[in-house]
Amino acid sequence: MGFFTKILGKLGIGDGETAPVAPTPPPAVAAPAPAAPAQAAAEVVNPIAVVDVLKQLEDRAAANPQKLNWRTSIVDLLKLLDIDSSLDARKALAKELYCPDDLMGDSAKMNMWLHRNVLGHIAANGGNIPKELLD
Repeated sequence: MGFFTKILGKLGIGDGETAPVAPTPPPAVAAPAPAAPAQAAAEVVNPIAVVDVLKQLEDRAAANPQKLNWRTSIVDLLKLLDIDSSLDARKALAKELYCPDDLMGDSAKMNMWLHRNVLGHIAANGGNIPKELLD
């Protein structure tokens, strides 16, 4: 089981058996031909159930005796989920999520990249992460 899969499991996302979905850029949309008939919306083959991650994290933070700022800190986010937040663990997670090599040597830059990407991956897997946390 990968490190990121543990995060999803703590949030109740996925069944633990399937690989998480990695975010991909949206495909380019071509303008429809003027004479083309209107088409019905594409059928969703395998919908992702939305999990209220925001509420879960806020509830966990309120119940936690430590004042953890999960909205800006990857260390605090991992602590809130009772997951190892050591530098070695964060480096392993960063490698799993394909952090650029030039950020791996600077823990502050790696942590900022990691926080943004973990939240982005959670959102891509059905978590309701606010847009302002993904920018």
